[in-house]
Amino acid sequence: MAAAGAIERSFLELSGAERERPRHFREFTVCGVGRGAAKGGSAGGFYYVESGKLFSVTRNRFIHWKTSGDTLELVEESLDLNLLNNAVRLKFQNCSLLPGGVHVSETQNHVIILILTNHTVHRLLLPHPSRMYRSELVVESQMQSIFTDVGKVDFRDPCNYQLIPAVPGLSPNSTSSAAWLSHDGEALFALPSASGGIFVLKLPPYDVPGMVSVVELKQSSVMQRLLIGWMPTAIRGDQGPSDRPLSLAVHCVEHDAFIFALCQDHKLRMWSYKDQMCLMVADILEYVPVNKDLRLTAGTGHKLRLAYSPSMGLYLGVYMHAPKRSQETLIDFALTSTDIWALWHDAEDQTVVKYINFEHNIAGQWNPVFMQPLPEEEIIIRDDQDPRVSTAEVLFWILFNTLKYLSWSELKKEITLAVESELQGSVTEYEFSQEEFRNLQQEFWCKFYACCLQYQEALSHPLALHLNPHTNMVCLLRKGYLSFLVPSSLVDHLYLLPDENLLTEDETTISDDVDVARDVICLIKCLRLIGESVTMDMSVMMEMSCYNLQSPEKTAEQILEDLITIDVENVMEDICSKLQEIRNPIHAIGLLIREMDYETEPLNIRMNLSQLYGSSTAGSIVCRAVCKIASTRFLICRDLLILQQLLMRLGDAVILGAGQLFQAQQDLLHRTAPLLLSYYLIKWGSQCLATDVPIDTLLVIFFITIVELFFHEVARKHIISHLFSQPKAPLSQTGLNWPEMITAITNYLLQLLWPSNPGCLFLECLMGNCQYVQLQDYIQLLHPWCQVNVGSCRFMLGRCYLVTGEGQKALECFCQAASEVGKEEFLDRLIRSEDGEIVSTPRLQYYDKILRLLDVVGLPELVIQLATSAITEAGDDWKSQATLRTCIFKHHLDLGHNSQAYEALTQIPDSSRQLDCLRQLVVVLCERSQLQDLVEFPYVNLHNEVVGIIESRARAVDLMTHNYYELLYAFHIYRHNYRKAGTVMFEYGMRLGREVRTLRGLEKQGNCYLAAINCLRLIRPEYAWIVQPASGAVYDRPGASPKRNHDGECTAAPTNRQIEILELEDLEKECSLARIRLTLAQHDPSAVAVAGSSSAEEMVTLLVQAGLFDTAISLCQTFKLPLTPVFEGLAFKCIKLQLGGEAAQAEAWAWLAANQLSSVITTKESSATDEAWRLLSTYLERYKVQNNLYHHCVINKLLSHGVPLPNWLINSYKKVDAAELLRLYLNYDLLEEAVDLVSEYVDAVLGKGHQYFGIEFPLSATAPMVWLPYSSIDQLLHALGENSLSQKILDKLDDYQQKVDKATRDLLYRRNL
Repeated sequence: MAAAGAIERSFLELSGAERERPRHFREFTVCGVGRGAAKGGSAGGFYYVESGKLFSVTRNRFIHWKTSGDTLELVEESLDLNLLNNAVRLKFQNCSLLPGGVHVSETQNHVIILILTNHTVHRLLLPHPSRMYRSELVVESQMQSIFTDVGKVDFRDPCNYQLIPAVPGLSPNSTSSAAWLSHDGEALFALPSASGGIFVLKLPPYDVPGMVSVVELKQSSVMQRLLIGWMPTAIRGDQGPSDRPLSLAVHCVEHDAFIFALCQDHKLRMWSYKDQMCLMVADILEYVPVNKDLRLTAGTGHKLRLAYSPSMGLYLGVYMHAPKRSQETLIDFALTSTDIWALWHDAEDQTVVKYINFEHNIAGQWNPVFMQPLPEEEIIIRDDQDPRVSTAEVLFWILFNTLKYLSWSELKKEITLAVESELQGSVTEYEFSQEEFRNLQQEFWCKFYACCLQYQEALSHPLALHLNPHTNMVCLLRKGYLSFLVPSSLVDHLYLLPDENLLTEDETTISDDVDVARDVICLIKCLRLIGESVTMDMSVMMEMSCYNLQSPEKTAEQILEDLITIDVENVMEDICSKLQEIRNPIHAIGLLIREMDYETEPLNIRMNLSQLYGSSTAGSIVCRAVCKIASTRFLICRDLLILQQLLMRLGDAVILGAGQLFQAQQDLLHRTAPLLLSYYLIKWGSQCLATDVPIDTLLVIFFITIVELFFHEVARKHIISHLFSQPKAPLSQTGLNWPEMITAITNYLLQLLWPSNPGCLFLECLMGNCQYVQLQDYIQLLHPWCQVNVGSCRFMLGRCYLVTGEGQKALECFCQAASEVGKEEFLDRLIRSEDGEIVSTPRLQYYDKILRLLDVVGLPELVIQLATSAITEAGDDWKSQATLRTCIFKHHLDLGHNSQAYEALTQIPDSSRQLDCLRQLVVVLCERSQLQDLVEFPYVNLHNEVVGIIESRARAVDLMTHNYYELLYAFHIYRHNYRKAGTVMFEYGMRLGREVRTLRGLEKQGNCYLAAINCLRLIRPEYAWIVQPASGAVYDRPGASPKRNHDGECTAAPTNRQIEILELEDLEKECSLARIRLTLAQHDPSAVAVAGSSSAEEMVTLLVQAGLFDTAISLCQTFKLPLTPVFEGLAFKCIKLQLGGEAAQAEAWAWLAANQLSSVITTKESSATDEAWRLLSTYLERYKVQNNLYHHCVINKLLSHGVPLPNWLINSYKKVDAAELLRLYLNYDLLEEAVDLVSEYVDAVLGKGHQYFGIEFPLSATAPMVWLPYSSIDQLLHALGENSLSQKILDKLDDYQQKVDKATRDLLYRRNL
């Protein structure tokens, strides 16, 4: 269709402020005087001069206000930024604001607001936006408003505040006023005078001291003033209305201001403020057809507007109110150099907005604006619906503008509680039927709905139009909110246009071919007839068929059947007759479909700046425009489907033309249905609420739809980037045109939302912002009929299922999406690696991505399933095979599927990965104590690796925390390798002795040696041996740090270490030693730290110190060690007991009890010392050796400590070696004892007491020979010297010599016989 840039089309009203941030008005009170009078509300707006310039800080920025009585509300808006502190409420005490009493001007440094009340005038000085920011380039998404520091303003400053003087003729309740800034910065306020003049109050510039002055502009002729002032009216002949101004407007030139006044006498007067005289009087009635009654009636509702064009000059717009002739009431109108916009209230109290381009529109045809309708007065609640649910959904769209501080869930909760409590409060009976309760529910919900509707109607009362001639943006100021007027597209324009306008529509705006244009208009008329005939139930039927994924064609056919059935006004005949007028219906329908299809290339408009239309208000406007277009186009497509079904039913060649029926059925019908579904989907998204999400760090928008979320987060940046992708004219000279921009952005957003376009930005945005429920619903609505981005949709649906915990469904979706990898742009971006390197096929990369996703979510079962499926895709790629099988192994192991994990491990083709997995298997199963599985796996071709891993782990970890040695022992036992099992347990025992210095460690050491012995006993004797494990930490552990000497240099590893073979007997000795170590540790816990690694010789010493003499003797006998240390130690303990006190006696009983005495005497007559000596005596009698070594060492120990020898010891030693006893006496200078011993020894040899010295036969000629230790006796005599004791020995020796001689002679005699 043709679409020229200057074509006049209808506009749509969009409420842009409904979903913006909750607005908080800061309130300030301005003190006043007098008494206020009740006034109706008014409103207005101000646009910055540079609001249409692309690089201006005031771009797309404006101020609007409304007044009510003594209250003024000011709001600054921006379509690019979210302004902070942008709303203030000023309350003027004891004053009322005049209608139109707010005027805003700007200078280079300030924004100046001039305010008139019925008693005062005010000048409010605020900083200009260009002076509020330090940086030249503003990049923030939020900024402070010019109202931020309004609290610092002194409203009673005499320079900016003045009482209106009580001047005769000045009415306190004026209905018109004007204010402006002079070239010198003076603030001037104009008020009408009752005499027809104008009072002007002047405030000096804010920074220049001066006086306030009041000037009255009067008639220029003095005589005229006198006549008017003194002559009666009858004499003057003036019977008409007065010349009191009803509406004022000011146009400023360089050094003067022209004040235009539209007066009650229907005349327009122009005053010069500089010359203070009336320069022009024009009778407006001369330009309009009027009757005499109007001429004689005083004007009451006249309005005056000015517009200025530098090229064309000044434009004046005048509205002449004729109460009896007009059925509509003008509320406001706006004027530009080309257009007039008018705001009306019609006879039904409905808002009407129209506009006309008076330059091009010769016929005087006004263009309509399709206003946003109020909600239906009644809610239709079907029998299958819950009144609470259906009513609450409708109430949301009414209340969310007012209750913006609540979230949707909170709002529903508050509404339900309020209605339910009201219902319960009115119920007087305790029992009633379900139907009665439903009726009661419906009654109260409808009552609440009616209250909300009344409130909404009050908020929607129109107050004024705000028009920006620089950007052509038009806003409608309503009592409760601000709405924007945006142009409608050609199709929407034709479909929504009233019948009277459609009849006069310029056909050239539709197509260059007049016949085609007429066909399209006829087609539109048919569609409108169908749309008007479709009932609410039929409309719901079509929407439900789209939502329930049913065929729109069949639904359209059913609606057509219903229309024909209920057609009592012959609408179908009218449609058929109009179809006869269409020359080529197929071409007309195709043209309409192409116009609504957004599967096209983007637009070719260029702009700049990333912040453009970045505010929440602008986003809401754009998305509401999309919603409105989608809703209208859905109705068009619905009616078009019904019409096509009608054409197929008629099947008349006269209508369709020969051969066109098949084309209509196969082509147009199947093109219209996806179009209808596309618009339904966009409409659904425009009404589907998003989960509350932060748009940035400070801003949270409640009740935002998913389309608005998409626009804020993604689409706006793409649109702006596209619109500026190519340079055009210098951007500093490019202005913004609101109708063109909103149309371009809306169309581009529709393209980004269009389901059949290849991009997935909308779906990505929903997924990236966690809108999983909404995304799932969207894809479910999209999937059956749209075959674009199928793989991407399945992937995102899988993500949704993951979030909702439906893992199996997610896996199915992921697998379905795999077939589209390499065909869709989103999936290609998904698998693209960060460095851009392609390591495998796209399909395998996709599987890898999904496997990681499932792993992160924590679904190992699904990982195994997907990896198993992906193995077939890997084929001969052994690296991918290894990766996938490793993945399967890992997750089987995590799940505790040990057998499956082992099976997956054996199939890994990469040996290094296989070894890593094997190591992981060993460690994990050990940590889980699932050792039986670990031992019983066959480990085909992996036996040595397993043994190496377990040995390495055993030698690298703490012995008491992990049981790798025991595992390795079981591993070898299970395979009947007893020698290796014995070696393992022997090494375990050795390390326990060295490294675990605890009682538990010693217990385990003994058990280890026993296990090793048992292993060797199971082997044939010739093979019952093991190799001595290396002593010390010399195992080659991977990653171990090198050993260094004290200089820090690495020590050389030992070479040619001698191999030592241990047989069963050696192991038994070690086992015995281990048991003795445990015995010592149990008796003396302090010895645990040294007992573990002590040798047999060291253990004897430790046992002796602890008093475990029986154990020490047993150890000596096992290792064939001498008992000398035992006897010496026991002798020493006897010495200590004999010399010690009672404490030593008490402690001795503990170790005495640990030794097996024949009978322990614990009576008072027996002490610990006695028992110790008795133990020593027992040992000496029990353990006899050659040379009586133990007696010697005991006596030597006693004598060395100066302890007298006990008699039993002396007597015992005399029996076995008296000569050695004599030598010991001599060694320790015990001469008297030696003398006594020699005397007794000589007597024993001679036969006196010989049995005490172990002499069986004393000296006799018939007995064996006897002898004396002469050397020792000589030493004794030498030591005695001249002592008397020596004589005693000499006497004994003489006696002995005599008897020896006698015995010798007797012996010789007997031999000679």
